[in-house]
Amino acid sequence: MFKDELFKESGPITIWINSPGGDCIAASRIYTMLMDYKNSITVKIDGIAASAASVIAMAGTRVLMSPTALMMIHNPSTGAFGDRRDMAKAIELLDEVKESIINAYEIKTGKSRVVLSHLMDSETWMNANKAIELGFADGILEDAKKIVSPAESYQFSSREFENKLLNKIADKVTKTKPYNEGRKVIELKKELEKIKKYI
Repeated sequence: MFKDELFKESGPITIWINSPGGDCIAASRIYTMLMDYKNSITVKIDGIAASAASVIAMAGTRVLMSPTALMMIHNPSTGAFGDRRDMAKAIELLDEVKESIINAYEIKTGKSRVVLSHLMDSETWMNANKAIELGFADGILEDAKKIVSPAESYQFSSREFENKLLNKIADKVTKTKPYNEGRKVIELKKELEKIKKYI
């Protein structure tokens, strides 16, 4: 179904990915179809491209990630049943599957197989910036209109807020006549300093 839909097109295409992964053989087939496509492919990751989905993403001519998206790579896994020979065979299979996955990562990132193997061993999670740094992605998915017309900037400083609050309270107290018969403003400020962490 994927192949039929893909090859109905002939020009540049965009593929959106938001997937936790799945079957590595299915991912391999989709990756191969995309690599065989004769025109450019832009992959846009708007949620997550984890496990087998990260392999599919590697087929993009250009891979873009949302600033909030994630990519995850790890070692392949399987279930096995049988005696020690069956277990040994399963391990051999996993080793070969891992090598085939590294092929896709190596082509895209240019990283050494040793580095990529270590990243997979560690089950590496990457935000957009890290994925770009390591070569798994090419850029941040951005809205050109928002870049041309940026929203107003906003800055918040907790210390500045606390100081303004203390000054307002002190100013209010000095203008209250009954207080003139009580403690001085500087004493009140000292008390407020003690409790400002709870404000």
